[in-house]
Amino acid sequence: MSTTDTSARMPALYIGHGAPPLLDDLLWSSQLATWAGDLPRPKAILIVSAHWESAPLSLSASGAPLVYDFGGFAPRYYQMTYETPDATALAARVAAMMPRTEPIHQHTSRGLDHGAWVPLKIMYPEADIPVLQMSLPTHDPGRLMEIGRRLRPLRDEGVLIIGSGFLTHGLPFLTSWKLDAEAPGWSADFDAWAGEAMARGDVDELASYRSKAPGMPFAHPTVEHYTPLFVTLGAASDPTEPGEQVIDGFWMGLSKRSLQVA
Repeated sequence: MSTTDTSARMPALYIGHGAPPLLDDLLWSSQLATWAGDLPRPKAILIVSAHWESAPLSLSASGAPLVYDFGGFAPRYYQMTYETPDATALAARVAAMMPRTEPIHQHTSRGLDHGAWVPLKIMYPEADIPVLQMSLPTHDPGRLMEIGRRLRPLRDEGVLIIGSGFLTHGLPFLTSWKLDAEAPGWSADFDAWAGEAMARGDVDELASYRSKAPGMPFAHPTVEHYTPLFVTLGAASDPTEPGEQVIDGFWMGLSKRSLQVA
C-alpha cells in the first residue's frame, strides 16, 4: 500500500458500537448506515475496539472466525458472520509504521470482536472491504494519540481509521435496559462535557477526563470504551481542530455520541 492520491484522504472516526441488539435498532442503524454512505469508499478499514485490550500492540488475523465476546443474547447473534477480504498488506503496513518502542504482535487466529463487526455489518454490510483490528495496548491518552499520529498517513492511502467504544459505559449503574431509557445524570453530564470539549477541539480537557469530567467514575468504571477516542484524535490532521459530531443521543441511557475528524 502506498500513498498515490491525497484527494482521497479518509477521515477518522470515533463511534459507539453498541451491543448485538444494535443490529435491530432501526434508528441507530440508519444513522450509522447513512454516515458510512456519506463517506468516501474506503480501500481498507483499521479499527481499534474497546473489547481488545492487549499489549504489545496486536493485530487481528485475516480470515479468522469472529469473536462472540458477549453473553445472554439471542442464539442468532452467535451464528452471524462477517467475512472480509484479506488485510495482510494493511497489517504489514501498520507494523512498519510503529517505532521499536511499540512492538507489534501479529495474531494467527484472532478475528474481529463485536466492537468491530457489529457496527461494520451496518456500515458496510457487503463485507467487501479488508478490515484489520488493532488492540488497545494502553489507556494513556498521550501514547494512544502518538499511535494515531503514526497511523495518520494511512488516511491518504484510503484507509478508514475507526476508534470503536461508547462515550459512556456505566453498565453496572443502569437501572433500565430499555433501548429508549432516560439517560442517568452521570451519563448525560459526561456526554455534555465531552460534546462541549469536542466542539472546542480541547484535547487536553478530553485527556483529563479522570479529574475533570462530571459523572466519573460512573460513566466509565473502566475506561476502555472511552480511550479509543485518542487514537482517532491522534490520526486527525489537526487534533485541536473541532471535528463533526455526527451522531448524538442515548441508547439504553448510554451516550452514542460519535465523532468524525478531518
